Amino acid sequence: MKPLSSTASTHQKSEKGQSLILIVFSIIGLLGMSALAIDGGNAYVDRRRAETAASAAALTASITRIEGGNWRSAALITAETNGYNNDGVTNIVELNTPPINGPYKGNSEYIQVIITSYLDTYFGPVVGVPQTINIAQAVSQSKPAEYGQMFEGYAIVSLAPHSDCQDKIAFEVHGEATISLEGGGLFVNSDNPDCAFVQYGSGSVRIRDDSPFTVVGGADIQKPKLITPFPVQTGAPPIPYPPAFQMPRVGCGDQIAKLKELDETTLLPGDWGSEDFPPEGVTKLESGTYCLSGDFILETGEQLIGNGVMFIMKEGKIKISGGAEINIVASNVGVNGGLLIYMPMSNHNVISLNGNINSNYTGTILAPGADIRINGLNSRAGYHSQIIGYYIEVDGMGDSVIKYKDEQNYDAYKMPEVILSQ
Repeated sequence: MKPLSSTASTHQKSEKGQSLILIVFSIIGLLGMSALAIDGGNAYVDRRRAETAASAAALTASITRIEGGNWRSAALITAETNGYNNDGVTNIVELNTPPINGPYKGNSEYIQVIITSYLDTYFGPVVGVPQTINIAQAVSQSKPAEYGQMFEGYAIVSLAPHSDCQDKIAFEVHGEATISLEGGGLFVNSDNPDCAFVQYGSGSVRIRDDSPFTVVGGADIQKPKLITPFPVQTGAPPIPYPPAFQMPRVGCGDQIAKLKELDETTLLPGDWGSEDFPPEGVTKLESGTYCLSGDFILETGEQLIGNGVMFIMKEGKIKISGGAEINIVASNVGVNGGLLIYMPMSNHNVISLNGNINSNYTGTILAPGADIRINGLNSRAGYHSQIIGYYIEVDGMGDSVIKYKDEQNYDAYKMPEVILSQ
């Protein structure tokens, strides 16, 4: 029997060497996969944490700046609370106003927070990646308080954030009524996807210029030809409710409304109390503020004229009949200039507006918690008003003309805003 040749022995040794090489490469591959799984996962978590910290720091900075505090210090404290202490080694927190890049570059209303995080890896050094770097940024806007038009100058605003399609429709126009708008559009704040705005019958809305017709939710329109412009803009961003502006600071103090001496047809301004307004026989109002806790009712055939007046409806409702003649004009001076009728948020009664062909309303009608019914003021002058209510219903047989001009209406003190923009 012949002995095994040296060639066979050498072949076995060669196979053992190849196996060792394969095992080594397999171990390196497993380490690489571990580095990808573990270090990659850690990098992802760190990035999300940095994004959250940057957003929180940006919001804190804007809020603190509006309040007049040290916004830089507040932002750094917030970033540290969220795990980034700006030590210059593991992380850097950079604060810029205005932002140094992006769409808001150069705008001092914006604050930019950039967090750079250096994260050591566990297995990465084996494959030449000892560290990962995450960069997260956020931009916030701090809008200071200012006086200006309410609701961007929309002439009619329904504030209800929610509504239904039956008894609580945010904005409906029906019957033979027509709303004719100039100088400002129409805004419906309800998020109802089907019927935030409803048109049926022969009710119509005509916007005579390029002012917008905007609805947050959806529109249910029976006759599109009666709506101008059509289609209306739906799916708009909602506005907050209660509104984000300071409500008027108004009152009559100790002044009591009373008849003018030797003239029982003229009333002097002040607090009228809970009796119905105006008193019997009064057809003229002296300029000033009238505070009412009862109902404001003007029946068919009655007349009321007031220039430079404001009505504060502390309680009670307003009902102006179709055959009445009403000519009321707001004062255009002072912090409450342009405010004609104010029904505080706590008063949920109805405002029913009408009048005859000679009637006129000039000034803002602000009733953020009340229903407003516009019943076909078939007047040549119409409304020179911004009309703001919770629900709004337009009905009747006439054409209600609304000619909105900012200089004739109330400008509110808009509250400061903080917006996370990026």
